[in-house]
Amino acid sequence: MTTQDVIQVQGLEKSYKDLRVLRGVDFTVARGSIFALLGSNGAGKTTVVKILSTLLKAETGTARVHGYDVATQAADVRESISLTGQFAAVDEILTGRENLVLVARLRHLKNPGKIANDLLERFSLTDAGARKASTYSGGMRRRLDIAMSLIGSPPVIFLDEPTTGLDPQARIEVWQAVRELADHGTTVLLTTQYLDEAEQLADRIAILHQGRIIVNGTLAELKQLLPPAKVEYIEKQPTLEDVFLALVGADGKDGDAGKHHIAVTSEGPR
Repeated sequence: MTTQDVIQVQGLEKSYKDLRVLRGVDFTVARGSIFALLGSNGAGKTTVVKILSTLLKAETGTARVHGYDVATQAADVRESISLTGQFAAVDEILTGRENLVLVARLRHLKNPGKIANDLLERFSLTDAGARKASTYSGGMRRRLDIAMSLIGSPPVIFLDEPTTGLDPQARIEVWQAVRELADHGTTVLLTTQYLDEAEQLADRIAILHQGRIIVNGTLAELKQLLPPAKVEYIEKQPTLEDVFLALVGADGKDGDAGKHHIAVTSEGPR
């Protein structure tokens, strides 16, 4: 651990009756970095986030967030963090701007309107700011949710599986928003079960399996755990994501492939 470690976790253990979910979890997260906690469903990722955000108490071990102990200084921890769960917590009756203004007022901040306008611009939602959140796409709704989490400028943000249920295009929108967080100096702890998400976003990746961190390092360090790759010449076929983005475009408009009629027969595309 160093003074640059904003999150410090040692020996966390947690059980639900006879089920041991965490069996001694250890990791640190550096200031201003994106740290991915990667694991399958039931691995304990959400339990870790709940402990770090003071929603649960660990049975054993210690954790500090932004210099505060999560068990004995819970109020200070809560003032230092923001938590975005697996589903966007926006009020669909309100417009995007009204959602932001409401949170700013609840936090007793000055100039809530300016705060809302700045965040709408930062997350490319200005044109949709006057529309009800119920009309937003999944990606837009999630970006608004993250924007709401940033009101008050918390130094640490927890994103618990932020792209669950989103289509490929919406996932890319959320990835861009997460990168923006780190670019502005926010420390991000991201839980995910998607390998490509961790690969795309994280400065460091920890794999949580059966309640323990089994490996923790940069993507390059993790790749070194496997034997050196063999060089083979193969025909690379486009992935389904390549096809999707080529057809619809990254911005939702027709891509290059979408400008041409593609006919598919039993003999293949023509």
